[in-house]
Amino acid sequence: MSVSISRQHWQALLGELEDARRQRHLLTYRALIERLELPTPAMQTLAAALEHLAALDARSERPLRSSLVISQGASRLPRTGFFECVGRLGRFSGAPDGIAAASWHASEVARVFEYDYAEHA
Repeated sequence: MSVSISRQHWQALLGELEDARRQRHLLTYRALIERLELPTPAMQTLAAALEHLAALDARSERPLRSSLVISQGASRLPRTGFFECVGRLGRFSGAPDGIAAASWHASEVARVFEYDYAEHA
Protein backbone atom coordinates (compact mmCIF):
# COMPACT_ATOMS: atom_id res chain seq x y z
CA MET A 1 0.00 0.00 0.00
CA SER A 2 1.35 3.40 -0.97
CA VAL A 3 0.62 6.40 1.21
CA SER A 4 1.24 10.03 0.52
CA ILE A 5 0.96 13.27 2.41
CA SER A 6 -0.55 16.46 1.05
CA ARG A 7 1.70 19.47 0.46
CA GLN A 8 -0.22 21.33 3.20
CA HIS A 9 0.33 18.52 5.71
CA TRP A 10 4.01 18.22 4.66
CA GLN A 11 4.60 21.94 5.26
CA ALA A 12 2.77 21.72 8.59
CA LEU A 13 4.92 18.71 9.58
CA LEU A 14 8.11 20.63 8.79
CA GLY A 15 6.79 23.59 10.80
CA GLU A 16 5.96 21.45 13.84
CA LEU A 17 9.40 19.83 13.75
CA GLU A 18 11.09 23.23 13.44
CA ASP A 19 9.09 24.56 16.42
CA ALA A 20 10.07 21.48 18.45
CA ARG A 21 13.73 21.92 17.44
CA ARG A 22 13.78 25.58 18.46
CA GLN A 23 12.03 24.83 21.76
CA ARG A 24 14.27 21.78 22.29
CA HIS A 25 11.48 19.33 22.94
CA LEU A 26 10.25 16.07 21.46
CA LEU A 27 6.85 15.27 19.96
CA THR A 28 4.88 12.05 20.22
CA TYR A 29 3.46 10.41 17.12
CA ARG A 30 -0.03 10.85 18.56
CA ALA A 31 0.41 14.57 19.29
CA LEU A 32 1.77 15.15 15.80
CA ILE A 33 -1.10 13.28 14.15
CA GLU A 34 -3.59 15.36 16.17
CA ARG A 35 -1.85 18.69 15.48
CA LEU A 36 -1.57 17.97 11.76
CA GLU A 37 -5.12 16.54 11.63
CA LEU A 38 -3.88 13.76 9.37
CA PRO A 39 -6.59 11.69 7.69
CA THR A 40 -6.77 7.91 8.01
CA PRO A 41 -4.44 6.00 7.76
CA ALA A 42 -2.76 8.68 9.87
CA MET A 43 0.04 6.61 11.45
CA GLN A 44 1.07 5.09 8.11
CA THR A 45 1.02 8.53 6.49
CA LEU A 46 3.09 10.05 9.28
CA ALA A 47 5.57 7.17 9.29
CA ALA A 48 6.03 7.40 5.51
CA ALA A 49 6.51 11.18 5.70
CA LEU A 50 9.05 10.87 8.53
CA GLU A 51 10.96 8.18 6.61
CA HIS A 52 10.99 10.40 3.52
CA LEU A 53 12.26 13.33 5.60
CA ALA A 54 14.96 11.11 7.14
CA ALA A 55 16.10 10.13 3.63
CA LEU A 56 16.20 13.80 2.56
CA ASP A 57 18.17 14.80 5.65
CA ALA A 58 20.57 11.87 5.28
CA ARG A 59 21.17 12.65 1.60
CA SER A 60 22.02 16.25 2.57
CA GLU A 61 24.19 15.05 5.48
CA ARG A 62 21.97 16.83 8.03
CA PRO A 63 20.91 15.52 11.45
CA LEU A 64 17.63 13.62 11.14
CA ARG A 65 14.67 15.80 12.15
CA SER A 66 12.45 12.73 12.30
CA SER A 67 14.35 11.73 15.46
CA LEU A 68 12.30 14.38 17.30
CA VAL A 69 9.21 12.15 17.07
CA ILE A 70 8.89 9.50 19.76
CA SER A 71 6.44 6.97 21.17
CA GLN A 72 4.49 8.02 24.21
CA GLY A 73 5.45 4.79 25.95
CA ALA A 74 7.99 4.45 28.72
CA SER A 75 10.95 4.13 26.35
CA ARG A 76 10.56 7.71 25.02
CA LEU A 77 12.17 6.46 21.81
CA PRO A 78 10.90 6.42 18.23
CA ARG A 79 9.15 3.31 17.01
CA THR A 80 11.09 0.28 15.77
CA GLY A 81 10.42 1.29 12.15
CA PHE A 82 12.41 4.50 12.68
CA PHE A 83 15.51 2.54 13.65
CA GLU A 84 15.01 0.16 10.72
CA CYS A 85 14.77 3.20 8.42
CA VAL A 86 17.91 4.89 9.77
CA GLY A 87 19.68 1.55 9.54
CA ARG A 88 18.83 1.39 5.82
CA LEU A 89 20.16 4.94 5.51
CA GLY A 90 23.45 3.87 7.09
CA ARG A 91 23.03 6.10 10.16
CA PHE A 92 22.50 3.42 12.83
CA SER A 93 23.22 -0.27 13.30
CA GLY A 94 22.06 -2.30 16.23
CA ALA A 95 18.95 -3.45 18.03
CA PRO A 96 16.08 -0.94 17.78
CA ASP A 97 15.16 -1.30 21.43
CA GLY A 98 18.40 -1.43 23.36
CA ILE A 99 20.92 0.83 25.01
CA ALA A 100 22.69 1.45 21.69
CA ALA A 101 19.43 2.73 20.16
CA ALA A 102 18.73 4.99 23.14
CA SER A 103 22.28 6.35 23.10
CA TRP A 104 22.29 6.94 19.33
CA HIS A 105 18.87 8.60 19.53
CA ALA A 106 19.92 10.97 22.34
CA SER A 107 23.00 11.95 20.34
CA GLU A 108 20.98 12.52 17.16
CA VAL A 109 18.40 14.65 19.01
CA ALA A 110 21.21 16.80 20.41
CA ARG A 111 22.58 17.24 16.87
CA VAL A 112 19.12 18.26 15.59
CA PHE A 113 18.74 20.81 18.38
CA GLU A 114 22.08 22.40 17.44
CA TYR A 115 21.58 22.45 13.65
CA ASP A 116 20.05 25.43 11.84
CA TYR A 117 18.05 23.94 8.96
CA ALA A 118 17.03 27.34 7.58
CA GLU A 119 20.66 28.40 7.32
CA HIS A 120 21.59 25.25 5.39
CA ALA A 121 18.51 25.09 3.14
